[in-house]
Amino acid sequence: MIFQDRSEAGKALAAALAAKEYDSPVILALPRGGVPVAIEVSRALKAPMDLIMVRKIGAPGQPELAVAAVVNGDDPQIVVNEAIARSFRLSRAEIEEMSKPRLGEIWRRRELYLKGRRRLLLEGRTVIVIDDGIATGATVRASLSAVRARGPAKLVLAVPIAAPDVAQELADEVDEFICLHRPTPFGAIGRFYADFPQTPDSEVIAALDEAETVAEDALDNAQINRPRTLHD
Repeated sequence: MIFQDRSEAGKALAAALAAKEYDSPVILALPRGGVPVAIEVSRALKAPMDLIMVRKIGAPGQPELAVAAVVNGDDPQIVVNEAIARSFRLSRAEIEEMSKPRLGEIWRRRELYLKGRRRLLLEGRTVIVIDDGIATGATVRASLSAVRARGPAKLVLAVPIAAPDVAQELADEVDEFICLHRPTPFGAIGRFYADFPQTPDSEVIAALDEAETVAEDALDNAQINRPRTLHD
């Protein structure tokens, strides 16, 4: 065990990210477990937060083993773990078929969580992608691919813990990778948290509501405290 819970992990991650002094960052959380971590970062950096709606595609008979992951959008993106797909003899067409119910769940959760909120603008911004940990990296890879397509100026991946081999691979896919711990042997993410329950939908919604307020307050303060010009 390294962290008491996701909130403690988020505060530790927030401290590391605050030291970077990013200019006007945007936080993107992977629901649901990444949200309690990300809201701590949002509070500390006074940054807006949005969600990356991504779903793992589990291997047949082993739902926790990610054979692929799918991210929603007008053009859904599927990122496949080729080694696992080969071991289960799954073709691309079969994986695409397996993704269909996951896409349905993504849209259901989008309606539940976002309540019609507009997506945050990422183009030209520093975007920080956050989860509660990385084991196989399938969902994170899919998320990074989708975010990169939206044109951020800088893409940062930040997590409390990650499997060392996966962390090394993912570091090449982002502009900056912040990982507090890379324990070995790794196993499941939950073994590094004393308290690791499923994050309820209500907590996700409350965190998004809070982050919206945090971002609005930060914008108001910036406008109040900005230097006056001859045009004011």
